[in-house]
Amino acid sequence: ECEADLAEAIPALNAAIAALDTLKKPDIDLVRAMGNPPSGVKLVMEAVCVMKEIKPSRVKDDSGKMVEDYWGPGKALLNDSKGFLDSLKTYDKDNIKPAVMKRIREKYKPMEEFTPDRVAKASSAAEGICKWILALEVYDRVAKVVAPKKEKLKLAEAEYAEAMKSLQAKQAELQEVMDKLDTMKAKLDQLSKEKKNLEDKYDDCNTKLERAEKLLSGLGGEKTRWTEIAAALGPRYTNLTGDVLISSGMIAYLGPFTVTYRTHSTEEWMVQCEEKSIPRSEKFNFQDTLGEPVKIRAWHSHGLPTDAFSCDNGIITTTARRWPLMIDPQGQANKWVRNMEAEHGMHVIKLSQATYLRTLENAIQFGKPVLLENVGEELDPALEPLLVKQTFKQGGVLCIRLGDSTIEYSDDFRFYVTTKLRNPHYLPELQVKVTLLNFMITREGLEDQLLGIVVAKERPDLEETKNNLVVTNAAMQKQLKEIEDQILRLLSESSGDILDDEQLINTLAQSKVTSDDIKVKVAEAKKTSEEIDTTREEYRPCAFRAALLFFCVADMARVDPMYQYSLPWFVNLYNRAIDDSEPAEDIPTRIVNLNDFFTYSLYVNVCRSLFETHKLLFSFTVCIKVLMGENLIDFVEWRFLLSGSALGQPSDTPNPSPDWITAQIWSSIRSMCMLPAFQEFEASFVENVDAWRAYFDDNEAHRATLPAPWDDKLSQFQKMLVLRCIRNDKVVQSFQDFVAEQIGQRFIEPPPFDLAASYRDATALVPLVFVLSPGADPMEHVVEFAAEMQMSKKFTSISLGQGQGPIAERMMVASMERGAWVMLQNCHLAISWMPRLEAIVEQYDEDLIHKDYRLWLTSMPSKHFPVSILQNSAKMTNEPPAGVKMNLVGSYMAMADDYLNKSSKPVEFRKLLFGLCFFHALVQDRRKFGPIGFNIRYEFTTSDLKVSMLQLENFLEKYEHVPYKVLEHLTGHINYGGRITDDWDRRLVMTMLARFMTPDILDNEYELAPGDLYKSPAPGVKSEYLQVIQSMPHNPHPSMFGLHENADIACAQNETNEMCETLLSLQAKVSGGAGKSRDDILAETAKGILDQSFKPFELDEVMKKYPLVYSESMNTVLTQECKRFNGLIVLLNRSLQDLMKALKGLVVMSEELDTMATALFNNQVPAMWAKKAYPNLKPLAAWVVDLQARISFLKDWIANGTPPAFWISGFFFPQAFLTGTMQNYARKHVISIDTISWDYEVQETDPLSITEKPEDGCYIHGLFLEGARWNYDTHTLDESKPKTLFESFPVIWLKPAPDRPKPTAGIYICPVYKTLTRAGVLSTTGHSTNFVLYVELPSSEPCSGIYSQYVETFSAHWIKRSVALFCALNY
Repeated sequence: ECEADLAEAIPALNAAIAALDTLKKPDIDLVRAMGNPPSGVKLVMEAVCVMKEIKPSRVKDDSGKMVEDYWGPGKALLNDSKGFLDSLKTYDKDNIKPAVMKRIREKYKPMEEFTPDRVAKASSAAEGICKWILALEVYDRVAKVVAPKKEKLKLAEAEYAEAMKSLQAKQAELQEVMDKLDTMKAKLDQLSKEKKNLEDKYDDCNTKLERAEKLLSGLGGEKTRWTEIAAALGPRYTNLTGDVLISSGMIAYLGPFTVTYRTHSTEEWMVQCEEKSIPRSEKFNFQDTLGEPVKIRAWHSHGLPTDAFSCDNGIITTTARRWPLMIDPQGQANKWVRNMEAEHGMHVIKLSQATYLRTLENAIQFGKPVLLENVGEELDPALEPLLVKQTFKQGGVLCIRLGDSTIEYSDDFRFYVTTKLRNPHYLPELQVKVTLLNFMITREGLEDQLLGIVVAKERPDLEETKNNLVVTNAAMQKQLKEIEDQILRLLSESSGDILDDEQLINTLAQSKVTSDDIKVKVAEAKKTSEEIDTTREEYRPCAFRAALLFFCVADMARVDPMYQYSLPWFVNLYNRAIDDSEPAEDIPTRIVNLNDFFTYSLYVNVCRSLFETHKLLFSFTVCIKVLMGENLIDFVEWRFLLSGSALGQPSDTPNPSPDWITAQIWSSIRSMCMLPAFQEFEASFVENVDAWRAYFDDNEAHRATLPAPWDDKLSQFQKMLVLRCIRNDKVVQSFQDFVAEQIGQRFIEPPPFDLAASYRDATALVPLVFVLSPGADPMEHVVEFAAEMQMSKKFTSISLGQGQGPIAERMMVASMERGAWVMLQNCHLAISWMPRLEAIVEQYDEDLIHKDYRLWLTSMPSKHFPVSILQNSAKMTNEPPAGVKMNLVGSYMAMADDYLNKSSKPVEFRKLLFGLCFFHALVQDRRKFGPIGFNIRYEFTTSDLKVSMLQLENFLEKYEHVPYKVLEHLTGHINYGGRITDDWDRRLVMTMLARFMTPDILDNEYELAPGDLYKSPAPGVKSEYLQVIQSMPHNPHPSMFGLHENADIACAQNETNEMCETLLSLQAKVSGGAGKSRDDILAETAKGILDQSFKPFELDEVMKKYPLVYSESMNTVLTQECKRFNGLIVLLNRSLQDLMKALKGLVVMSEELDTMATALFNNQVPAMWAKKAYPNLKPLAAWVVDLQARISFLKDWIANGTPPAFWISGFFFPQAFLTGTMQNYARKHVISIDTISWDYEVQETDPLSITEKPEDGCYIHGLFLEGARWNYDTHTLDESKPKTLFESFPVIWLKPAPDRPKPTAGIYICPVYKTLTRAGVLSTTGHSTNFVLYVELPSSEPCSGIYSQYVETFSAHWIKRSVALFCALNY
């Protein structure tokens, strides 16, 4: 009540005091200075005087009457303005005299003028004082009411305190009584408990005595076992930090890598742990650290291979926090996961299934495992939340959002992903979301599987017993482990005396009984297992051989993407070989029979799906793998055979006979002599150089006897190394002989094309795949076979392409239902539809497909063709006939006699028709010679021939005479020329065609090619033509194509190099042999190149010495060359330094650096250098020497001035140099450069003897001639010497000449190329980027010009020889 009354007065009083606070001294001074203040001011000051009880002064008013005046005393108060304000603020508001307040209330408060608003008009200071006075009035009024009430409150409080004091005294007395009562109760409870405890102790003591007796009598034998376990756990606990650290690194980083790399990395980590004093085990074992033996045994029984690598993968799969994505081309992981999770209700899905997300949602909700199989390099974005486990709580339940649905997430859910891709490239964004695992099968794991298969077939009793033992042992170990775990759990949960835990005592007793029982059984099983293993090991050579062969087959996928073979296919073939091979009484003979049978069976089955060029490669790989498995091949020697060079610095012994020993041969010999078995070879070679000359000249060098003592000293394999150095062209033939001698002649005789055999391997679920080569069309074979199988009316086909996919799918569905055959041609043209085709084949349901249904597919090699179809199909290759003879046979077999008789000009038609077929066979077969055949390998097809035949037929009917020129133009420039992009190839084709499009062909004595066997046959019937063709040689002399006999050598060398490069690409990248690791070799190679000190040119100095001047374009050429070489040198130095850092682990080994390292290891120029460098085909060692020579050429130029003769091979961009020379001449003679062309003069002098540059033009040297040689006696081109493929060409004087007439006789227009490939990218000039210029070389033959400039004296001799000049060779 008091507080409520005060709530009215206090705010007013506070407001009044706040108003006083706003008053300043100037405000008060202003009031004091008023001479005649307004009435409101006077009234306020009068009230202040009343409040302060200051008496007024008496003064006369206007009438002379004495009145009271408060302004004088009030004004006096204002003299001390600060003191005045302080006195108001500190006014004793609680003790205001009643008389004072009575006067205020009666006189002033009622007055209308005495309000803050009215007073404010006179003075703001007076307003604040007015508010203060009125507030005190209110406060005083309220205080008079509140004061009595406060007095009453004090009296009431005093009475209340007295009453409470009395109450507390009574409560204390009561508490004393209650405490006594509690004490008596507690004493009673204590005595009762003591009685109960004594009774319990008595019972407990009796129980413990019984348990102790049970422990002492029953568990004495367990002490030893548990003591051993405890002793082993002690050090493991200490080393746990380092072991778990390394294990964590293995899980996080090493999943995608091979066993070799994993071992290398863990060893490095162990060293680092040692350096940082992190305790670890002496020998790290991933399985010991994180593996559970019982669980691992169970995995093995579910199909996980038994090798350590696979076990490690299993541990990573089950312990990693991220879901596993397993690279599983052989299906091992898929099989293991299916078996392991089968009892948990696993769901298997594919991304190609329409309902896979619904299946996944159900599995996540109900906690079922899911296997997503056969994924590609990208996953569905809808799986993103699942991969990163984006779970969240909703309504207290763990949920996840999948697609458009939010579903409950069960902690029991498990997710596995597998891919069949051998070497997939997953983006980093995906890799960080999954645990990427390399589940590629290892040789050891596969060997154990195959051993189990062969023993199960040969000794089923043993294998059954072995398998039962494995299962039994796993079960017993699992039981023992469960008991041990339970004991450890009870011990950890137990506190106090062990004898108090009855469950623990009973479990220990059960453990004793079980462990004793298991020990007996394990001992029996161990003895039985040893007996079984002894017998099983007798079959291991068979499993070892088969495992080696599997990896031969698997490696073929790196040769061509279509060479895909699955492990189930291989195992099935292995099983058939065991069943079909010849039995034997003794095991060793049986193993020999089985190995021989299976090796050949595999060869036959694989060869069926290989191109001809790869069949020898495969049989040679099989042979080498078998011999390596028997340790009969030295790895370093094998690598030399493939690369043609050995590691290290060879001797600098001079060439003992440069007249026949080329620089390439001598370099290879010196490199080979660094191998241990050939250290004395160099000296022996020099001493017996004549004997080696005889070996070099032998046409059967691959079978010739080596000069003593090397024929007896070297093995057959080592002799191939000698042949690789001296007669590289015979190496492929030596491979054939080697295979025939080591594993049998039948391995170099591929089986013929057998469509029926492939058909027998196919089923309604297994498609048949034709792997095509250019020009091949298996349609005819399939149609004939369909007729033979009485399926012609149930056979349909479609050529795939844009929009054909849905049509093909409908055809497949219809064929499945009615048991028909459907053929989908050219699958490589429907890449986007291939995933759909894969999905259809994967979803085949045996119960819904007619047993007669067959799917036939044809495709060119394509990396986009579904791997799963390739692995589960019967593959075949169908190639067009090889060789001129077989090509002619193929052309005429497709004709009928009616066709030959249909023309009204039968003689001309048949003659020209044979000429066309002969020309087609020549251009097809000429491609085998590589660049000397055609600059670019064009894919001429039978359709080109058929169109030409049709035109021949039509034009012979339309014209009275034979239109040779028209036919020549249509056939050469349009039908075949339409494919040709290189002008020099066009010249060649037209030259070849001219021999057939001539009236001379009607003469029966006319030679279509050199030799009596190739005369134009007389008009006849089909059988007569075939008889003429059969008389032709199977392997014709190169002269048939117009080539020199050396072309065969070039062709053979190309074949050797191609096969060796392919074999080299299949080799592992882990070791260099000779005790050096791959990294050591790379570091040595990189350091060796860096030690060459390739330093960039100082461009400022070069430009200062050779400034840009109008009269000398060579200065600009020099500057540009230096800039180009600087770009290469900077890249070379930087990349080598980065590689060395990467090898030391200082920077990341990027994909680019890894590719570069592989190239360096294989003695090849890295692609990143080649991209920045000039065109060059040399191996790495020769390339580095060549680069040094080019840089020296420019340095000499810079130091000594423009050279008198230019090494044209040393230029980065020789075309700029030639343009600069032409420009100098034009500027010197003030002639338009467009009117100038080159004149050519061969200078038969040594380049070093030239001391002065010519008046005009330039001397160039450093060129090499192929296809011919320079005759220094006749000063013209001449035929090459036998076995001499390239010859150095003399100096050429390029002389600019204005308005020079083209010569009409006595020259050959010879193209100059940068490298031996001849081909390049077609540039805006119409020539390839490999082309430099053409030169006119004197020739005893009539003029050989560009086709558009032919003259009547034209001769095809050097054009057919493909004579050309080159700036650089490939060695």
